[in-house]
Amino acid sequence: MYTLFVTLDVHADKLDEFIAAITTNATASLRDEPGCLAFDVHQDVDTPTRFYLYEIYADEDAFRVAHRNAPHYARWQEAAKVCVVAGSHKNTFARPLHLGR
Repeated sequence: MYTLFVTLDVHADKLDEFIAAITTNATASLRDEPGCLAFDVHQDVDTPTRFYLYEIYADEDAFRVAHRNAPHYARWQEAAKVCVVAGSHKNTFARPLHLGR
C-alpha cells in the first residue's frame, strides 16, 4: 500500500469552492479508481482554512498513474490553482504499518 498525507491552506474567500472541489475529487477517486482505498478530507478546527487529506492507494502506481491521470484529478488541479494558497501545499508519502480501520 501507498499512503499520502497532504496539508494545504485555502484562501478564506474560496472555502466553499474548495470544499466542493475536494469533495467531488475524493468521491470520484473512491468510486472510479479501484486502487484508491481511502480518501479522507479533514478541516483544521483551530485554523478552518487549513486542510489535511489522507489517501491510501493499493500501490504507488495507483496514485502516480491511475489517480493523476483521472479526469476528475485534472478538474481538481484547476480548482486548486485558484483556491489553495501558493506554497502551502505539502505532500508526505508513507507506507502504512498498521491500519486501525
